Amino acid sequence: MEDYARMTVKEFQTALSSSSPTPGGGSASAISLGNAAALACMVCDLTISKEKWKDGWEDAEKIQSFAIPLFHDSLELANKDAESFEKVMQSWKLPKESEEEKKIRSNEIENATINAALIPLETANKASELLELLPILAEKGNANAITDVGVAALLAHAASSGALFNVRINLLGLDKPHLSEEVKEISKKIEFNLSKTLDIVEKRLN
Repeated sequence: MEDYARMTVKEFQTALSSSSPTPGGGSASAISLGNAAALACMVCDLTISKEKWKDGWEDAEKIQSFAIPLFHDSLELANKDAESFEKVMQSWKLPKESEEEKKIRSNEIENATINAALIPLETANKASELLELLPILAEKGNANAITDVGVAALLAHAASSGALFNVRINLLGLDKPHLSEEVKEISKKIEFNLSKTLDIVEKRLN
């Protein structure tokens, strides 16, 4: 499998557009997380370096310290998402002639599918955590980059909600109510924090 971290943007988009099932929406969501983090870092840099926005320096430093590791995490999650789906496909191809083979195959399918749900769930959680920090950056960050905070929020929301789609489809047929409940909680949080961030962006624009 290709390492998406070693691809150019064009190469990744070409792979994404192909008929191959990987990379898919889960990997694309993880890449969106990385882009959201990068934009947040840019705004933090533009805030910390300007005396005019000194009141926002401390918050910007905290947000940046959280966002920087997401550059690596997002690429790792993009790769893991593709790997987990390929393992699901492989498990469905296992032999099922004997009862023992059927049992092994069933267990492998379930384990692979649970893992394929947990990877995008991690993406969704990280994106939600980033999005939770953006209202304060929108409020105290460099006003000249306020629209970049808005775009970061939209990308973080897309990363989280997109990843949650992948979680939900993998949970179909699995009795994992605690994971389904976590999906609902993350969904509520990202809607709230997106709205909160964009409201601040709109106010500062006007």
